[in-house]
Amino acid sequence: MTAALHWSYLAAAVCFILALRGLSGPRTARPGNLIGAFGMALALALTLSATHLSNLVLLIVAMAVGVAIGVPVARMVRMTAMPQMVAAFNGVGGGAAALVALADYIRSSNGVALSTGNRLAVMLGVVIGCISFAGSVVAFAKLQELITGRPIVYPGQQVVNGVMGAAALALTVTAIIGPHVGLVAIVGLIALGLGVAVVMPIGGADVPVVISLLNSLTGLAVAASGFVLHNVVLIVAGTLVGASGTLLTRMMSQAMGRSLANIIFGAFGSVSAVAGADGAGGERTVRSGTADDIGTLLAYSNRVIVVPGYGLAVAQAQHTIRELADLLESRGVEVIYAIHPVAGRMPGHMNVLLAEADVPYEQLKEMDEANPLLPSTDVALVVGANDVVNPAARDSPGSPIYGMPIINVDEAGNIIFLKRSMRPGFAGIDNELLYNPKTTLLFGDAKDSLSKLVAAVKTA
Repeated sequence: MTAALHWSYLAAAVCFILALRGLSGPRTARPGNLIGAFGMALALALTLSATHLSNLVLLIVAMAVGVAIGVPVARMVRMTAMPQMVAAFNGVGGGAAALVALADYIRSSNGVALSTGNRLAVMLGVVIGCISFAGSVVAFAKLQELITGRPIVYPGQQVVNGVMGAAALALTVTAIIGPHVGLVAIVGLIALGLGVAVVMPIGGADVPVVISLLNSLTGLAVAASGFVLHNVVLIVAGTLVGASGTLLTRMMSQAMGRSLANIIFGAFGSVSAVAGADGAGGERTVRSGTADDIGTLLAYSNRVIVVPGYGLAVAQAQHTIRELADLLESRGVEVIYAIHPVAGRMPGHMNVLLAEADVPYEQLKEMDEANPLLPSTDVALVVGANDVVNPAARDSPGSPIYGMPIINVDEAGNIIFLKRSMRPGFAGIDNELLYNPKTTLLFGDAKDSLSKLVAAVKTA
C-alpha cells in the first residue's frame, strides 16, 4: 500500500470523525453530512486508483446501479418513513459485509490460506452481517406495516433462540479450527434465522431502538471485513459506526426509561390497552373544543409550549405549525418547542422535521430544558404526540411505560391536544392526560386543525 493511500485513509478517517461531530447538532448536521460523504468519496476514489483491479468495470457498474437506486430513494422518502429507510440501508450494509467476508473465505482456498485470526474475522463478519441483514428486514416490515407491529411470541421462544445461538457459536468455532465452506454457509443460514427470531418478538414502539442496535452490529461486521481485506478505512469506518450506534442505542434506552435487555426480551407492546391508570373499563368523557375557542386562548397567552410528535410528521404539518408560531409571536406570545428524545420514530426526527420549516434552533428545547418552564406556561399544545406526555410513565408503577422520562405537560395551565381520534399511542396504552380537567381536545388531521387555529388566531 502506497504512502499516498495511507494518508488518504487517514484524511478519510478524520472526515468521518468530524462528520459524527457535526451530526450531533442541528446547526452542523448538514455540513457534517457533507464532510462524511467527502471522506468516503476520497477513500473510494484513491482505493480504486491505487489498486490493480481486474474487475473495475463491474465495480463501476455496481456503483452506478447503487447511485441510481440510492439517490432517488433518499430524496423521495417521507420523514415518517425515515426509520424504514435507515433499516433498509442498514440491512444492505450488513448483507454486503457478510457477502464480502464469505467471498474472501472462498477465494482463500475455502479458508485454508487464511490465518486463524483472519478466519475469526470472516466468521464474525458472516454471523454479525447476517443477523443485521435479517433483523433489519423484519424491522423494516414492522414499521412499514407489512407484518404486524405487535410482538410475535410463542411458548419456548427464548429457548429456541438460545439453541440457535449456541449452534451458531459451536459451528463458528469449528469453522475457525477446521476451515470448511459448507460450515460457513450453515452458520450464515442460522444467523439469518437468529436475526429474524430476535426481532420478531419486539413491539413496534421498540423497533427504532433495535434498528440503532442493528446499525451498530453492521458497523462491527464492516470492521471485521476490513480486517479480512486489510483495509484500514473499513476498519475505522466500521468501528465508528459500531461505537456511535451503541451510544445511540444506550441513549434511546435511557430516554425510554428501560434497559436494552428489557427492550429486546420484554415483548413490549403485547399488552392490551387499558382504559386508564387504574385499569378500570367503562366510558369516560373528554372535553373537546372548537378552533375559535382554542385560537382565542392561544392568542392571549404569554407562553405556549408546542410538543410535536409523530402525528405532526404524518400530517406534514411542520410548515403550518411554524405559521401559527409566527402569528403568535407577532402578538407578543413566547413560543417554545419541547422535543422528547424519542418523539417520532428516531432521535432527531422532530428536529429535522421542524428544520424543514425553518423553525429557529433557539426555539427547540430538549426535554430537560422544557420541563422547568411548563409550570409557568399558559398553554401546552400537543400535536401528534401521546406516549411521551403520558403521566402513567411517571405516576403508575403498573404501566408498561413506567419509568420513561416524559414532558410534563400536565403542569401547564392549559393543555390542548390535537388528535385524530381517541386511539392510544404507539405503546398501545391509554393516556390519562386526555381526561384531565385542564385538557381540551381538537379532533382532526393535525395540518387541518392547525390551519383552523391559524385562522382563529388572526380573528381573535
